[in-house]
Amino acid sequence: MNRHILALLLSAAAILMLALPGIAQASPIFMPTGELSAQPVGHYELCQRVPEECSQITANPVPLTLTRELWTTLIDVNNAVNAMVAPLTDMEIWGIEEWWSYPVDGVGDCEDYVLEKRRMLIEKGVPAGNLLITVVRQPNGDGHAVLTVHTSLGDFVLDNLEPRILEWTDTEYEYLKRQSAGNSGMWVSIEDGRSVAVGSVSSNR
Repeated sequence: MNRHILALLLSAAAILMLALPGIAQASPIFMPTGELSAQPVGHYELCQRVPEECSQITANPVPLTLTRELWTTLIDVNNAVNAMVAPLTDMEIWGIEEWWSYPVDGVGDCEDYVLEKRRMLIEKGVPAGNLLITVVRQPNGDGHAVLTVHTSLGDFVLDNLEPRILEWTDTEYEYLKRQSAGNSGMWVSIEDGRSVAVGSVSSNR
């Protein structure tokens, strides 16, 4: 089964919501965010090199209405970036432990996938305040980064390690922190009852 077919086998609840908009649905579960948190060092350095990446201000951010058209766009962008970028660590690419960037010469690590997906979706008209870089911890303890899309039907995750777009509660990750919806240069903790202490994301394929 190829990636495109797998990607279509998305969250059953979300598909039902989109297919049956007239039927009352349970309230979406959003990531419970808390206080301001330390900005990952890789993101801070990216902001110094690419200021426009971290200067997007969204007044009174609200969840983005999740339509069939938007869902298709999310699938297309997620598939395209996962297919066109080959996974390598920052050490393999740059010779240093941590370097957030857009994919270069068709290779990148987890943050690079996220940045490219975010850039492509913004170009397609998705508001920056609904596209949030998110730091997680994998079950094996490794740091990782995913893109959270904040929608009216909940928070969905675009991930280079998983071809499907899943609701955040359907993943096995421990959620630590993410960009502020109101200011792309600031970060907030995610209060899901687990540790939120992380200084940066280890380069991860």
